[in-house]
Amino acid sequence: MSGRAWALLLVLCGTIFLEGSDVAMLAVAVPAIRADLGLTTGATAWVMSGYVLGYAGFTLLGGRAADLLGRRRMFLTWLGVFLVFSTLGGFATDGWTLVVARFVTGVAAAFMTPAAMSVITTSYPEGPQRDKALLVFAGVGAGGFSTGLVIGGLLTGLGWRWVFFAPVFLAGALLLAALRLLPHEARPEPARHGYDLAGAACAAAAMLLLAYGIVRLEHGGEGLGQALGALVAGSAAVAAFLAIERRAEAPLVRLEILRKAAVMRADVAALLFLGAFFGFQFVVTLYLQELRGWSSFQAALALIAMGCDAVLAPTLTPRLVSRYGNGRVILGGFLLAIVSYGLFLPVGTDWPYAAMFPSLILAGVGFALAYGPLTIAATDGVAEEEQGLAGGLLYTFTQFGSAVGISATTAVYGIASAGADGSPGAVLDAYRAALVVPVVMVVLGAAVSAFGLRGTGPAARRGDPAATARDEAGGGSSG
Repeated sequence: MSGRAWALLLVLCGTIFLEGSDVAMLAVAVPAIRADLGLTTGATAWVMSGYVLGYAGFTLLGGRAADLLGRRRMFLTWLGVFLVFSTLGGFATDGWTLVVARFVTGVAAAFMTPAAMSVITTSYPEGPQRDKALLVFAGVGAGGFSTGLVIGGLLTGLGWRWVFFAPVFLAGALLLAALRLLPHEARPEPARHGYDLAGAACAAAAMLLLAYGIVRLEHGGEGLGQALGALVAGSAAVAAFLAIERRAEAPLVRLEILRKAAVMRADVAALLFLGAFFGFQFVVTLYLQELRGWSSFQAALALIAMGCDAVLAPTLTPRLVSRYGNGRVILGGFLLAIVSYGLFLPVGTDWPYAAMFPSLILAGVGFALAYGPLTIAATDGVAEEEQGLAGGLLYTFTQFGSAVGISATTAVYGIASAGADGSPGAVLDAYRAALVVPVVMVVLGAAVSAFGLRGTGPAARRGDPAATARDEAGGGSSG
């Protein structure tokens, strides 16, 4: 790639690094925020959940907006919104100001991230160059999360408000660079039949309700009724959305894209993989801090081994994809994840770090192998005018996967620990029960990925018409 192409990729990767590190830093800072602002347990939970709701609720709409209103425009506008509301969060003096700031920041990420991904898929030619760009993009995003855990621990020591202010400086630098480097594009023509406002409203309502229901599941008890009600209402909104899209002259989502077997398989696999990854990380963090008594900074340093994907994704993974195709590399990532999470199941109360390290490093390697190729498979073969939609679908699935993974592990942990005597042994048994959830998710994901390996090698992505036809039908090697 040319120097300018690398510079553009650096800016786009900076955005996904910003999004990943922002989430991780806040996760580390939550105890300090709660103590300083005197937040209730419910308000503290909403500080984390608000971002998830905003992100998951509007990602599909954000992806389609990039196609219809312009990728450059959406990227720059919502990066600016991200900057403003991250600043607001840093100056918050009460819990609900913080919750609102996090919700709007999540909405900004929902529009900004699919726009960044669609800039990549439309600026770099399909083939090795685009694959390389997407693998670097995915690796930097994961590295941002891992690095954010450590940076968050350091910044929280200076004061939790720096967790909000630090991203502001990075967002400002990225905004200035993006103004110069992002390719200009012709102003999109207004939709001939107008915009599908009813579909957009219904999609946002459905995603918000489903995300809220999933988040509330982890609270159990009185939250269970609210969760089930939200899930039922969200399912009804999904049905209404599909009915609207079938009749709309200019649908928000052309339903034919949902019939692309390879694309949907990649999205479902991404949901299961991300859900398992975050569920596993959540349980390990609880184990280290609550049972072992490690500080948040010590736990962050322990988990940084999982950040090896930031190095492997742009270096090793492209070579493997070139040789074996996306599908086989994705399946390899799932198999490594199964081994990783399985090795942690017999965890003990006094395990040395050396006993945990194989699980943590394998989790990072598995992420490097699976996540980047999944982003390629989720956008492969999609028309240029729908690349934003394809990115929005992928990030919608991954956000829901993250919420499902954390909520399911929390729910299982709560059930397993209910009525227990609170002894270290009982708590450990509850952690082991919760660890079964990520194992089950990656086993299911491996089955979904293996189903797509009926084609042969990477030919389907390199111009073999027969392989491409198989891929469209549900086979092939692109995921």
